[in-house]
Amino acid sequence: MYLLKSARFQKAIFLFIVVAPAFAAYVLFTLYPNALSIYYSFLDWDGIGAKTFIGWDNYIRLFEDPFILRALQHNLILLVTIIPITLTISLVLADLLVNRAFAENSFYKVLYFFPNVLSLVVIALVWSFIYDGTFGLLNGLLRLFGLGGEHNWLGSKSTALLSMIPLYVWCYVGFYVVIFMNAMQGIPKSLYESAILDGITHMQRFTKITLPLLSGVIRVGTIFLMLSVIKGFEYMFIMTKGGPGGSTDVISLYMFNLAFGGLNLGQHIYGYASTIGMMIFVLLVGLKLVVDKFFAKDSVEY
Repeated sequence: MYLLKSARFQKAIFLFIVVAPAFAAYVLFTLYPNALSIYYSFLDWDGIGAKTFIGWDNYIRLFEDPFILRALQHNLILLVTIIPITLTISLVLADLLVNRAFAENSFYKVLYFFPNVLSLVVIALVWSFIYDGTFGLLNGLLRLFGLGGEHNWLGSKSTALLSMIPLYVWCYVGFYVVIFMNAMQGIPKSLYESAILDGITHMQRFTKITLPLLSGVIRVGTIFLMLSVIKGFEYMFIMTKGGPGGSTDVISLYMFNLAFGGLNLGQHIYGYASTIGMMIFVLLVGLKLVVDKFFAKDSVEY
């Protein structure tokens, strides 16, 4: 009995030693800042000076701010384009790499994942060169095929936001190819072999076996993509600063500019920016609940 208690005690001590530092870091760097953001959202504060409690005024301002609606519209455009395109390309490429024995598969895996090892700044600079209105690669290719090639892609309101979509897809596809490949490799080969004996085609195998069995993984991928699209603003910040004329201003970039003086001639509006952060949190929770309605949560047992 003593030995049993001693073993349990030692196990508890071991778990505490292992879990406590990670939990403390989570509380210190995640929960505590989020709790502070809730408090700051009720203040008129520039992030440095005196704090003034203003109640719900910042939340009322959300519904009166025209820039909020414009930024959310841009986020919506990115959501309905980037997520389905990225997931579709990733699923198709993962299926080809897993179920088709190409000799170059190892090279393709490295090639697809390559954007994930590059820094955000490098990627932004590369794509800025591609879209450059004078010396850009895209305009050069268009001129090569006699299709014009004099367009300023990032300098035009009609094309600036849409030009960001290929960049995001290119960055995200490689990561989700790896995720979907690992999930597909866990599907028993006997399921495919039985289907082949029944005369099923490759497309039917993909749509009737692979996709249903990957429903849970696709759900998680959709949620993570939503988080990335709504919270991410780095590429806009580096490449366009939200311009031209606010055409690439997304909600996270607007929040960043308010908090750190990117707008209003250096004026910091930290309290209102925290309120926008709370709105983003509620928006993400709502979108997550919507995604849960379309995908089964239960894990598949083979």
